[in-house]
Amino acid sequence: MTRLTYATRRSLLALAQCRAFVAQLAKAHPDLELVELQVVTSGDKIQDRPLSEVGGKGLWVKEIEEALLDGRADLAVHSIKDVPGVLPPGLMIACIPAREDPRDVLVSPRFESLAKLPSGAKLGTSSLRRAVSIARVRPDLQIAMIRGNVDTRLRKVDAGEFDAIVLARAGLVRLGLGARATEVLAPEVSLPAVGQGALGIECRADDAATRARLAALHDETAAVCVAAERGVLQALEGDCKTPLAAFAEKLEGGRVRLRAFVAEPDGKKLRQDEETVAWPASEAQARGLGEAMGARLR
Repeated sequence: MTRLTYATRRSLLALAQCRAFVAQLAKAHPDLELVELQVVTSGDKIQDRPLSEVGGKGLWVKEIEEALLDGRADLAVHSIKDVPGVLPPGLMIACIPAREDPRDVLVSPRFESLAKLPSGAKLGTSSLRRAVSIARVRPDLQIAMIRGNVDTRLRKVDAGEFDAIVLARAGLVRLGLGARATEVLAPEVSLPAVGQGALGIECRADDAATRARLAALHDETAAVCVAAERGVLQALEGDCKTPLAAFAEKLEGGRVRLRAFVAEPDGKKLRQDEETVAWPASEAQARGLGEAMGARLR
């Protein structure tokens, strides 16, 4: 058997989504012996400050990428929304599997929906993107930072520390907690983050054998949409200090709709753009679509 080591963060969500992908990989390649390497990242260690203050989204992947580069791991399973726009030399995203629902959800045990939250209610999020989006619809709410894994955030809203929290629906579904969402937020209310709901499987660019095995689980539709969204991110050089959203979706009739916005860290000077065009012929073309939109927004 061929032995492959896969690296993952050790949070419940990271392990759940990673193991679900690895089960698919094992089914596609029964000759593989798959070994798990759990990595504690800087993002996991720092729980008392917003990531925008301590280094941004790269903190979720830095130590995992080091494990790939030094040979301790052969592949890594990430939430692609945690992966910076520029990868370290020698690494690549070799596979984007089928995407889970990319939308945000509200969890509010007492009030159920955004519209029903009373004026002054306390809503928790760690995302500048979500904070800006919600403030546009409900400027009367008190939006406060909340950190911690999904279970921690749910406990806090259940205990009444917050009247509502906003989470990614994909994370709840992957943890078997989809029923906790009291409202699914339309993209018109909270435009999803770049790559939200999608996984990105990273490996060394020169590891042709691993790349070939991962190709069996690559989803072309998800990959094209994520490429367009990441094109926006790359053009804007976005990080956790930037309220930024980009969401691409395949429409009936073979077209793609790309929507994006960016604002200053305080939520001001918000710019948004939208375009519907023919379905891109390649991921590179999709990335170009996103880069062009990002350049306009910049």
